[in-house]
Amino acid sequence: MKHTPTKLPDVLLLTPRVFEDSRGFFYESHNHRSFVEMVKQEIVFVQDNHSCSIRGVLRGLHFQRYPHDQGKLVRCIRGAIWDVAVDLRPNSPTLGQWTAHELSARDHQQLWIPTGFAHGFLVLSEEAEVLYKITRYWSPQYEVTIAWNDPTLNIEWPLDGFLSLSEKDQKNARSFIESQPMRTVFSA
Repeated sequence: MKHTPTKLPDVLLLTPRVFEDSRGFFYESHNHRSFVEMVKQEIVFVQDNHSCSIRGVLRGLHFQRYPHDQGKLVRCIRGAIWDVAVDLRPNSPTLGQWTAHELSARDHQQLWIPTGFAHGFLVLSEEAEVLYKITRYWSPQYEVTIAWNDPTLNIEWPLDGFLSLSEKDQKNARSFIESQPMRTVFSA
């Protein structure tokens, strides 16, 4: 698997080697040994999540505070999404910066988002299914949502008019500035 650093160096875009012919395709979506070599640390995934959403659904920006902070390995297995990671690490030179990549079933790419980053995505296709592996279990009392349209972050979402947010993301969203005191307890 090829890995490419994004503009946030610890966030990696992973591109598998796909074997395709008239019968279909095959690729290795995860190999623990190779993955650990790419990210240069031992990573254990404890939970797999699968979501299905229609065009215009925006999920996020979510993160969990330490000690339940999560790393995520995200891929889109049907349709296409605009996947976003925001650096929340307190001593990072890229604190408050974001990176975004289109992930689709067509290209089979994945995005590795380590701990200390918020994550969200926007569905670009009529429908999209997203799978993500997570390094720590979901803990609702540690979860924080940052507003998708926070002016400090100024994320460039490719909106086409329709936008759908969950009630939780609408009611519980904080600004990037409000989330800063919680960042100080992220692990490295």
